[in-house]
Amino acid sequence: MKQQKSFGTQTMGTLYLVPTPIGNLGDMTNRSIEVMQSVDLIAAEDTRHTQQLLNQFDIDTKQISFHEHNKENRIPELVARLQAGDSIAQVSDAGMPSISDPGHELVKAAILADIPVVPIPGASAGITALIASGLAPQPFMFYGFLPRKPKEQLHELEMLQVHQETMIFYEAPHRLAKTLKGIMTAFGSDRQVVLARELTKRYEEFLRGTVAELVTWANENEVRGEFVVLVAGNDHVEQAEEIDPLSEMEPIQAVQALVGEGLKPTAAIKQIAKQRALDRQTLYLQYQGENN
Repeated sequence: MKQQKSFGTQTMGTLYLVPTPIGNLGDMTNRSIEVMQSVDLIAAEDTRHTQQLLNQFDIDTKQISFHEHNKENRIPELVARLQAGDSIAQVSDAGMPSISDPGHELVKAAILADIPVVPIPGASAGITALIASGLAPQPFMFYGFLPRKPKEQLHELEMLQVHQETMIFYEAPHRLAKTLKGIMTAFGSDRQVVLARELTKRYEEFLRGTVAELVTWANENEVRGEFVVLVAGNDHVEQAEEIDPLSEMEPIQAVQALVGEGLKPTAAIKQIAKQRALDRQTLYLQYQGENN
């Protein structure tokens, strides 16, 4: 199972991106188990959480922590081990690595070092919810977690409300009601929304209706479990075809325009980088250069 790539006398290891179940342990694939058993090291978002999974499948591979708060120091260490010939499996707590979980920066660093990166297919909450939602499955846009600050979140939603594709968001239970209110403010009360909670678990549930109906539900019930929030696209063609004035600007100009509207520079850079598929760090450095 272990893959290696040789450069002269040096042998590179392989970075495997391994999915883990989003709830039901039966969704752990044979290939994922084999990879985790065969690699030299598992880079886990939460080693205690992952240890429970390893115990379930008799995997005794050594772990190392790799998460949002230690990634800057950990990435060089992991890349060095890969360059020395070790193969590493990177896992998040649930689902696919890099999807609203750590991993993207490690993948970029491995690619820059010409280290093989092998993705293993598996569970993903967003796609799982989409195919059972009843909303149009394609085209769709996966967004993940919206900004937490109300002003930044509303600004982002106002930018998204013209999208015609089904939109997929993730949300924690304690923020669900506020996020639904933000969607209603930006998208209108009649937009169709589907809430998918506790996917693949015992209390899996789909709630469907207008955003106004689901705001009422969230206010009247105890909200528990992790949620996927799916929002129908804008089917008003005339409104959806309105041109975003920022789209005519260069990236730095667009960032400056958002900052002029009251958005913080970091939030503006994140928004423009995501919309245009740009590297956020590069855009940040360009912005700093323009404003120093």
